[in-house]
Amino acid sequence: MASILCVALNPSIDLANETDRVVPTKKVRIRNQRQNIGGGGVNVARVVAELGKRPDLLVMSGGATGEVFLDAVRQLPVNLHTIPIDGAIRVAFMVKETETGQEYRFVPEGPVVSQEEYGEALRFLAQTTADYIIVSGSLPRGLPKDAYGEMARICAAKDTRFILDASGEALAEALKVGGLFMIKPSLDELEGIVGRSLDENGAVAAAQELIGQGSVKYVCISMAREGALLVTDEGAIKVPSFAVPVGSTVGAGDSFVGGMVWALTNGYPLEDAFRLGVAAGAATVMSPGTELCRREDVFTLYEHGDAAFRDGEPVVR
Repeated sequence: MASILCVALNPSIDLANETDRVVPTKKVRIRNQRQNIGGGGVNVARVVAELGKRPDLLVMSGGATGEVFLDAVRQLPVNLHTIPIDGAIRVAFMVKETETGQEYRFVPEGPVVSQEEYGEALRFLAQTTADYIIVSGSLPRGLPKDAYGEMARICAAKDTRFILDASGEALAEALKVGGLFMIKPSLDELEGIVGRSLDENGAVAAAQELIGQGSVKYVCISMAREGALLVTDEGAIKVPSFAVPVGSTVGAGDSFVGGMVWALTNGYPLEDAFRLGVAAGAATVMSPGTELCRREDVFTLYEHGDAAFRDGEPVVR
């Protein structure tokens, strides 16, 4: 069985809350607070574990919030590897406005990471024997914009399948290094990489340009209500979005990555793994706050579609 290492350089503690309405100046009374651990790589590991595989998880953690974070990670079926840092990890805050269904997300920058601390992460990557390395989330302050590119270079030298879920300069610099196994940009993020507006056909063409240049092997493009595209050198596969009751969209993209990689490591053909990833993302949308997908929901969507979850409930497409 192929092994998975998830990497979170900028993890977080995520607080999810509800209120009737967010208003300026006045106190906003919140309720139903939920606390989870988060950050892209952490969320991917949570989904892989939920689906039944024990991944490795590499995190940078420090400060009093870091202790709370690590205590929570130790409750998960993951193999935890920690790089201590001087700074305290961030606390993110989400509020759902129940009158409108709108979500408000407040995400701090996070701590400054030193070159020495980052060097520990690079040394760990150079030594790991994982078959898949998934790096997801924002770069912490203090690291160069090509930090993920350096990670891609290490993985290419080891012939490891490197999956990157990032955006902006961090993604662009990694694509310059090339040899990535998969990326998962949104349509907007892909437009930012290629520097032009894209419709669906243009997105497929732009992704195949990246593939043809050797930057990446597979490009998964999320298009919100329009579904998702899997682009290879041979063409593209589109999966429509699922209409499901809406809890929260937090972590849906990370869940897609976790679901797809779990499926690939369990022998699913590429297209089927892509469809299971889309199902995992939709299952997370069904969950409240910063909770992620449930295994049973993922496989119900994958095997039977979204009809089982409609039953007159509010849905999104």
